[in-house]
Formats: sequence, C-alpha cells, structure tokens
Amino acid sequence: MKIFGFPVSPFVRKVHLAAAEKGLEIETVLFDPRNPPAEFLAASPFRKIPALQHGDFTLADSTAILTYLEALQPLPALLPADPKARGKAIWFEEFADTILTPAGGKIVFNRFVGPKLMGVPGDEDAAAQGEKDIAPILDWLNGAVPAEGWLAGDAFSVGDIAVASVLRTMGYVGLAPEAATHPATAAWYGRVLSRPAWLAVAEREAGIVAGVMRG
Repeated sequence: MKIFGFPVSPFVRKVHLAAAEKGLEIETVLFDPRNPPAEFLAASPFRKIPALQHGDFTLADSTAILTYLEALQPLPALLPADPKARGKAIWFEEFADTILTPAGGKIVFNRFVGPKLMGVPGDEDAAAQGEKDIAPILDWLNGAVPAEGWLAGDAFSVGDIAVASVLRTMGYVGLAPEAATHPATAAWYGRVLSRPAWLAVAEREAGIVAGVMRG
C-alpha cells in the first residue's frame, strides 16, 4: 500500500497514524509537488495529498482514505459505533481539517515549509495573521478537551488522530500545546503522544524530515 505525500502535512500524517493503529503496512512515496509523478496524478487528479495506491485501487483525500482503511481493517475501530460518539469523532476531524489547519497552515508554511524545506521566502505578515487567527481556536479546544479519555469519549478515534496531527505540524514552529497556557490540551496531547502507533510514526517522520533538511 503506497501513500503519496510528505509526512509534515497533517493530512498525510493522519493516514500514517490510522494505518499504524490498525497494523497496516504502508510505503511512503515522497515527491516534488512542483513536478509530481504520473502515478500520483493517476491517484489524485486534483493533486490533493495524501493519495493512496493499493494494488489497482487509487484514492485521494485523507478522510476518504481513512474511510477506506476503516472498512479494509475494521479493528481497532477508529469510528465509534455509538452514534453520538461517532458524530463527535467526525466533528473533531472536520474541525482539524477546516478550522485548525487553515489558521495553523499560514504559520507553518511561512516559517518552516517554505523557507526550510522548499527554499522559498516566507511571508511573515501572513504568519503573524495566522497567529491571530489561531489563538481563539486553541482557546476553544482547551475548553473542549476532556480531562480524561479521548475527544469523542472512551475510545481513541479519528478525531484524536486528526487534531493531534495538526498540533504535531504546529510543533515545527514552536506551537505545540503547553501546559502553562492550554493545560487540558497539553494533557490530552501527551496521552496521544504515548501511543505506540504515534511513537512509530513520529520516529519515521523525524528521519524523513532530517534527510530532506540535510539534502
């Protein structure tokens, strides 16, 4: 199973984490987004990352791929069976994808991805606007995170994966949750970081990022 995309992307990491939680082996395919390979374009005609190639089956978009993985390997489930818990899990995934990522992305691209990975200057005004945009979002999240367990209830879910994936990316610009400012988020995030699947994915990601920056 091939996953196309750079793991710094929270969308790519989300798929890596779901696969790791389910014990599915994946091959990470890196490429220059300015010159994508034909097999990526075949899997993702609109150039959305990540993209998946599994035998002769292809699919793009992290939510679609996670839905496929859930059906392919139902256990451990990342979509809760309880209707309310499932709804909350999907809400937090959507929150991560459409609210948290756009604000954080302004900071990450202009202070890390552009200048350090792509060799293009960042726009500091855009990064500063991202900081303003994300502040109330992070405050809301700190009030929504439960004191124990996971975002959708007792079971770890796609909601935890999606939100933690964005926070991990923000850590590249020094904006990972801190106990002094967002204690509930920091405690929950610490629980996520201790999971074996997360540790394995983070180690692999660190090696890939280090290799790109060296090279």
